[in-house]
Amino acid sequence: MKVIDTHAHLDELNDLEQAIDRAAKAGVSTIIAVSIDINSCKKTLAIAETYSRESLKVYPALGVHPSSALEENVEEALEFVSENSKRIVAVGEVGLDFWLKEARRNEEVRRRQENVFCRFLELAKNHSKPILVHSRGAWERAYELVKGYDVEKAVFHWFSGPESVLKDILDSGYYISATPAAEYSKAHREAVMKTPLERIVLETDCPVRYKDEESEPIFVLKTLRAVAEIKEVEAVEVAKQTTKNALHIFEL
Repeated sequence: MKVIDTHAHLDELNDLEQAIDRAAKAGVSTIIAVSIDINSCKKTLAIAETYSRESLKVYPALGVHPSSALEENVEEALEFVSENSKRIVAVGEVGLDFWLKEARRNEEVRRRQENVFCRFLELAKNHSKPILVHSRGAWERAYELVKGYDVEKAVFHWFSGPESVLKDILDSGYYISATPAAEYSKAHREAVMKTPLERIVLETDCPVRYKDEESEPIFVLKTLRAVAEIKEVEAVEVAKQTTKNALHIFEL
């Protein structure tokens, strides 16, 4: 089986080369490396050029995470992403996070997140790029903005929001991603259960910790098995369909 990790923070891994080797040997054929700020964007672009190999391809996605929306160099990041639009397969990770402590307490922080997100939505639309959406605690608003900018392709990363928003996402032709949290998270499992396999991609969000275990790209196999268990289908079917979905979204 060949699988694709559609969302990995490779620039945050301590043992990157060995992690990629382990993933390649396990059947991971492709990794979409995502970014969170200008420094991450620069590192991610370099990683994609350095670590891509015949057995495993690494493709870059550039963007500013909502937790970095208040940083002074957002304008630099926007310019950098635009300048390198032909070298990337997606804009991301971008979006809204109203569960962040600062956003809960401060409306201005939420407005700043929205402003930055909208700038990247416009960029993605202008350059015909899919967008990787972080929407924690702001699921409905994030969807409204994506839909409002008429972005053609969007993946709502690690979706665990309300069923009503999930329905809107699916009705609009967008996708969600499943993570290793599908092994145990009730909200995430429900989202995966209610989403057709044709609208799901797999990811790790590495090096996020799942039950105190730091993840890496090979953990996408945990995601694969969890989705297969939830959907009550063979893992090979999940691998084939989610890989097909990813190839379509990112035009690989």
